[in-house]
Amino acid sequence: MVAGSEGVRPIRSAPLPPARVLPFPPPPSGSVAGRIMQESTYSPKPVESHLPSDAPNILIVLIDDAGPALPTSLGGEVSTPTFDRLRDEGVGYNRFHTTAMCSPTRAALLTGRNHHRVGNGQIAELANDWDGYSGHIPKSTATVAEVLRNYGYSTAAWGKWHNTPAEETTAAGPFDRWPTGYGFEYFYGFLAGEASQYEPNLVRNTTVVLPPKTPEEGYHLSEDIADDAIGWLRAHKALAPEKPFLMYWASGAIHGPHHVTKDWADKYKGKFDDGWDAYRERVHERAKSAGWIPADAELTPRHPEMAAWDDIPDDEKPFQRRLMEVAAGFAEHVDVQAGRVIDEVERLGYGENTIVLYLWGDNGSSGEGQNGTISELLAQNGIPSNVSDHIAALEELGGLDAIGTPATDNQYHAGWAWAGSTPYQGMKLLASHLGGTRNPLIVKWPARLQPDATPRTQFHHVIDVVPTIYDILGISEPDVVNGIPQEPLDGVSFAYSLADAEAEGRRHTQYFEIMGSRSIYSDGWMASAIGPRLPWVQGLPAGIRTWTPDEDLWELYDLENDWSQAHDVASEHPEKLAQLKELFAMEAAKNKVLPVGGGLWVVALHPEQRIAPPYTEWSFTGDTFRIPEFCAPALGNKPNVVRLGVTLPERANGVLYKLGGSGGGLTCFLDDGVLTYEYNLFLIQRTTIATESPLAPGESVIEVVTDYVERRPGGPLKVVLRADGVEVASGVVPVSAPLLFSANDCLDIGRAYGGPVSRRYADRMPFPFDGLIDDVHIAYL
Repeated sequence: MVAGSEGVRPIRSAPLPPARVLPFPPPPSGSVAGRIMQESTYSPKPVESHLPSDAPNILIVLIDDAGPALPTSLGGEVSTPTFDRLRDEGVGYNRFHTTAMCSPTRAALLTGRNHHRVGNGQIAELANDWDGYSGHIPKSTATVAEVLRNYGYSTAAWGKWHNTPAEETTAAGPFDRWPTGYGFEYFYGFLAGEASQYEPNLVRNTTVVLPPKTPEEGYHLSEDIADDAIGWLRAHKALAPEKPFLMYWASGAIHGPHHVTKDWADKYKGKFDDGWDAYRERVHERAKSAGWIPADAELTPRHPEMAAWDDIPDDEKPFQRRLMEVAAGFAEHVDVQAGRVIDEVERLGYGENTIVLYLWGDNGSSGEGQNGTISELLAQNGIPSNVSDHIAALEELGGLDAIGTPATDNQYHAGWAWAGSTPYQGMKLLASHLGGTRNPLIVKWPARLQPDATPRTQFHHVIDVVPTIYDILGISEPDVVNGIPQEPLDGVSFAYSLADAEAEGRRHTQYFEIMGSRSIYSDGWMASAIGPRLPWVQGLPAGIRTWTPDEDLWELYDLENDWSQAHDVASEHPEKLAQLKELFAMEAAKNKVLPVGGGLWVVALHPEQRIAPPYTEWSFTGDTFRIPEFCAPALGNKPNVVRLGVTLPERANGVLYKLGGSGGGLTCFLDDGVLTYEYNLFLIQRTTIATESPLAPGESVIEVVTDYVERRPGGPLKVVLRADGVEVASGVVPVSAPLLFSANDCLDIGRAYGGPVSRRYADRMPFPFDGLIDDVHIAYL
């Protein structure tokens, strides 16, 4: 039910007959074939429609890693003109929830099922073999795109996908779990969990493509996916104007790395000088004044293991401030790009009958930058570092102004993530507390929905989007799609509340679980257990290998009287807590959550089982490029030999191969004939090994042999360079990357696409090899 001039009414006067099996059978022909044409009758096949003539277009905008305390109209200090305009022109939900993590939220959003039920209890790159954590969305849980495509919608998606198993993301496929295999007729973006905004590894449909411009020419990913969506809209208007469309515009911002040009970051110079504690206090009061949270909502205290702003040494504060200035500029920039898409929808005449659902965050703000970093995967690899290491490395890159540029993979201090989650305790990866799971939703639909500044306070979840769309359209949840029986939806439509802020909520229960952090909501109560780790603390807890959920301390909150989880009342209501813990156990069993904490299996217990290719040796040609690192040989942390048959010109130049990007990686190249190997340990340490003189021209066999000095994760590596069997250089890499260098960059041979691993050739990218690479053989030792 939605609001119109007559008040509340359904989108159609009578629902369409339920369609329980998709695709629809083809309509029968009205023509009759005779022996010859003169004896045959012909009747043009009628155009069959399974939708009402006024079926709305649907645009879903999903911002990444963004907390509720950033947008201006919610009391924050980040300019969000598009979000603010939609709030003025639509209705907002201030008790809308996500899963606290990227892949899980996206899988739940697109399928209408809980994330474990669709194999996404963990991000795709850290999947394991339990059903709830497999990283595979089963075909028995068809996406909204697949269903609407069968009903006659044009379907397209842009930006971050992160729902394809990592091992299936190469140019070889298989492609049935890429966006086009899940109902989207068109896709342009990246498959991984994050990307450099300047040098992403992109795909269009099922083809790997390079960015249309270089960073020096002004390329930025958020702008690119907005440009592409606008181009698609114009083509749709010209070629299929009668068809409604479903657009899923899922930005990679503001996930790390935080990349935006200096002019956007400089808008915020000085705005965060007093730190995250003061920011929370200011924004908390403004959020109440803005009517987004209740007047009696309390500001929750800082966790004892979270640094206060006053704890930060004065000489490190400029670094921490600049990280937040860049993040703020990044957030404003992506909001503006989303606005460009919405503006084009309106310019083409679609605005009146387009439902825009703008989700500010697939989870809360991210504390994965921990103490503030210029290379965010440093923390993911568990390599300890000091802020002074980052500041020192920055000096070689040009100082604080290098933050946000292609030279760094920066992410802010977790204190800023906590501030972005005001007034809540949690952040991304904490499914226990609302800062990790409570994200604003704005809905705009001019044709049927009157603007209303009163926030909807009904408790809803991202799984409720799909049933809401079906409810509005009056279509049925299918029983069979493409011959595969379907599992029922978990979501509950919130269409009933669009026009009625006072309507009684219809979602009574919802569980949350990410990597052992968990909670359960039931009719105004929430029981929470933080789990074995805090996302902002470096490294894994000493006892994590023996952790069991039975040992966790549970908290209890009365959310009807305690908006922000400020008062743990577990000791006052032990029976209620016991009831909710039992309810969580039942929901966990029903939704394939077991074993509880299963998402930690690879992260904490068995890192050797991370997604990796099943091979131990490879043969490549000299023009191989864009193999995602998860699917490439692990040249930086497994004993290996790379053998290249080459023909060298006089004083050869160019990249022989590179793995990773500017934020971390390894590379072998020739510079004026000098054979050079560089291991870039996340910008804070570089090891260069080079020959003393140029290699002679002509045919040659170059070998790079890597082995552990001490065989342990992160241990030192000995690297030997050979030419025609003769050792020409060697050296030791003091610390190696035990996991991987990049979540989105690649292995390239014969040139360096993506980010430059070495600053030596950064200004010559892609620095193609000017000789000939006849063959490349890589083998593990």
